Amino acid sequence: MGNAQEKTVDFSPENYLHWEAEQTERHEYLNGEVFAMTGASTVHNVICLNLATLLKNALRGRPCRVYMEGVKLRVEAANCFFYPDVMVTCSSRDRAEPLVQAEPSVVVEVLSESTAEYDLGAKFDAYRQLPSLQEYVVVAQDRPHVSVYRRGEGVEWILHPCGRGDSLHLPSLSLDMPVAAVYDDVDFPA
Repeated sequence: MGNAQEKTVDFSPENYLHWEAEQTERHEYLNGEVFAMTGASTVHNVICLNLATLLKNALRGRPCRVYMEGVKLRVEAANCFFYPDVMVTCSSRDRAEPLVQAEPSVVVEVLSESTAEYDLGAKFDAYRQLPSLQEYVVVAQDRPHVSVYRRGEGVEWILHPCGRGDSLHLPSLSLDMPVAAVYDDVDFPA
């Protein structure tokens, strides 16, 4: 996420959607404020593509859809719109929506130095308000490490960390994927 844009109109959710449709760059919306999205590194892009491909192949034939970076996610309870790196929705309501999704089962963010604090803080706070969300997957890009935050009882979220030799377990989708496959074609510094 980048810096706040100067507000030129009252950015209600409706105004944001209309304004965003006319922009050449993507912007996230947080309770009336609009923030420009920053560019991604090649490692970030490879990890997102790996995850989206793994998920798409594993979910083939099921009523789930996998989306990458360019599809908005509405978190109505937090009055936000985000562009998750990857998300999976199996909702028939989402399936009927052409531009904005609202009922994902899984949301994935690939961390960078500039976004890690936000992705694990304010953004996760908003995502937790999605009743449909079962797993929030946070992927490091500087080492082979994935953190899966899984919904527990009530408001509790349980952390399930995994490394290169582990399997990424997503019970909401009945999936297990090797963490090593998430990092296919990623070269880490020695």
